[in-house]
Amino acid sequence: MSSKTPIFITGATGYIGGAVLASLLNHPSSNTFEITALVRSPEKAKTLNDKFGVKAIVGTHSEHDKIEKLVEDNHVIFHLADADDEPLIDVILRGLRSRHSKLGDLPILIHTSGTGVLTDNARGEYASDTIYSDLNVEQIKSIPPTALHRNVDLRVVDADEMGYARTHIVLPSTIYGIANHTLVDAGVANPHSQQIPNLIRAALDRGRAGVVGKGLPWWPNVHITDVADLYMVLFDSIVANPDNTGHGWEGFYFGENGEHHWIDISTTIGQVMVELGLSENPEPTTFTVDELKKYWSSEGAGWYSGTNSRARADRGRALGWKPKYTTQDMLASIKPEVELFVKKQ
Repeated sequence: MSSKTPIFITGATGYIGGAVLASLLNHPSSNTFEITALVRSPEKAKTLNDKFGVKAIVGTHSEHDKIEKLVEDNHVIFHLADADDEPLIDVILRGLRSRHSKLGDLPILIHTSGTGVLTDNARGEYASDTIYSDLNVEQIKSIPPTALHRNVDLRVVDADEMGYARTHIVLPSTIYGIANHTLVDAGVANPHSQQIPNLIRAALDRGRAGVVGKGLPWWPNVHITDVADLYMVLFDSIVANPDNTGHGWEGFYFGENGEHHWIDISTTIGQVMVELGLSENPEPTTFTVDELKKYWSSEGAGWYSGTNSRARADRGRALGWKPKYTTQDMLASIKPEVELFVKKQ
């Protein structure tokens, strides 16, 4: 039997997953970890194996038997892939249950959701006064089962309630910043987020910054480095003091360090485009319904960038998480992103 802690990671080549894996590889106790990752690309698997000592298994999220066995073979699971894949979470939970029944082990699941679970249907028209704290369990329980990500989150909590795993859910908000770590340098991990880059791509295509509705709703934001640090603070707390680290219904951990109105992002994109000679007017115009469909694949997906989602990361801070980057850093991060996408075009 290996004396090392067996850790399995999904989404290791993604934006969040790459940052978390890079942090684990740089962890002071990394020599005591035995890390396995599921990746689609044989080339990336080879790099992870050869350069980083990660046992990379080539496979997809639809290979359920393979994933179930990988989960069963590991004590700690970082699920950093698709937050809305029900069959995938069901397979992961089966693996956890099987490990518990065979070994008597209480495996650990750190699952990734998002503050999208808190969104409304504001369509850019108003700011909400409702703010969620992850220390307020009754408030967390009140989130409707129809909310985005909620179907998967509830399965994760149920596993903890049933006693065959300790489960924790990290819910990042608008993540920003071009990821800068060894896995990006090696061409293994994605360096870009989604929300802000999507608005940038749309603006570049239409020649002017756009906004959903009036852009009045609030969203929290968090830098990719601070997100990775939150996972590490949580992981370290679970290892050092599992009984005093919130899990199950007390295991929701928001990721935020400030908040913004959507119009703040769109206005900054507009200002940057004028600075770079890409637009003559910095003022964003409202996306049409046709544009929402064009840039977000459906009208409904487009309205998402006009929702309210207000959260306070009180639980992570109570564990010692100290995010460094603020909303001003988020706005300052937009210009390098615009410049990079222009270069790619």
